[in-house]
Amino acid sequence: MSMDIVCLDLEGVLVPEIWIAFAEATGIPELKRTTRDEPDYDKLMNFRLDILKQHGLGLKEIQDTIATIDPLPGAREFLDSLRELTQVIIVSDTFTQFAKPLMKKLGWPTIFCNTLEVAEDGTITGFRMRCEKSKYTTVRALQSIGFETIASGDSHNDLGMIQASKAGFLFRSTDAIRAEYPELPAYESYDDLLAAIQAVL
Repeated sequence: MSMDIVCLDLEGVLVPEIWIAFAEATGIPELKRTTRDEPDYDKLMNFRLDILKQHGLGLKEIQDTIATIDPLPGAREFLDSLRELTQVIIVSDTFTQFAKPLMKKLGWPTIFCNTLEVAEDGTITGFRMRCEKSKYTTVRALQSIGFETIASGDSHNDLGMIQASKAGFLFRSTDAIRAEYPELPAYESYDDLLAAIQAVL
């Protein structure tokens, strides 16, 4: 029996993009930039924190928006079906302070993510990444302890873990990323992604 573990991205794959939802809630279009647009995550997060500061927004306002977000239609069922087949870890560049209410709605899957530095008044002062190239480093670490990884995601920051895995799939990605990586199978529906993962287990 092979020791497989599936590593899934969170935003855009299982739940809507948190920052896009927040941009819409606050009417701040600059916050719609995501890892689909900006491959450099540090640059993207610093850009976001500057905008939050300019507008006097903090963790509470973002968490209020997150409370209104539901998983994408079919995501919970997809995850439940997948977890019946094999181990699953969500590997995300989001933050524990954002992820918890969403994990509850997804049935408490395991998530590896990062953490925000928050002042007592709720101002987000910085962020701590778990490790360099967190998604790629995570799949390499799992492989180093005897797992074979299967990965899926939609953005630039997912490519490392997808390419380093024994099988990797783009899911609901952008036309630009699909065109740049034509060798990566790309799926739009959970049923198709589940079937593709099942085929390599």
